[in-house]
Amino acid sequence: MNHDSYSDDYLRDILTGEGVVALVGLSNNPARDSHRVFLDLLRRGYRAVGVNPGIAGREIGGAPVYAHLADVPAPIAIVDVFRNSEAAGAVIDEALALPVLPRAIWLQLGVRHHEAAARAESRGVKVVMDRCIKIEIARLSL
Repeated sequence: MNHDSYSDDYLRDILTGEGVVALVGLSNNPARDSHRVFLDLLRRGYRAVGVNPGIAGREIGGAPVYAHLADVPAPIAIVDVFRNSEAAGAVIDEALALPVLPRAIWLQLGVRHHEAAARAESRGVKVVMDRCIKIEIARLSL
């Protein structure tokens, strides 16, 4: 797949489905983008959970934070990755090890990992790279 551009239909299909959005790399610092995006997902009605071993067991915006994707007690629909490109491959592999595969993996602005994306796509998981989920939700009026 060409990860330089995505059709609106491709993005809309990912963003309008049911299920949990797991934001990996969630910060408890309100000044960080991951924190603001997480709260926006919750405000828009998404069922979001955070994933960050440093703040696991806490809640942000009333939603739980887990140490690892495997700790989330419900199937994950979208894995939203707020980690750098180098760390993204391991996060994608962690997502691919879940008993129920997510329907999509979303890498935030500036984050790309083509080899890991290919592994996910070969398993039927959609991948978005170098895009902000919050910006795309607003742009598509979802």
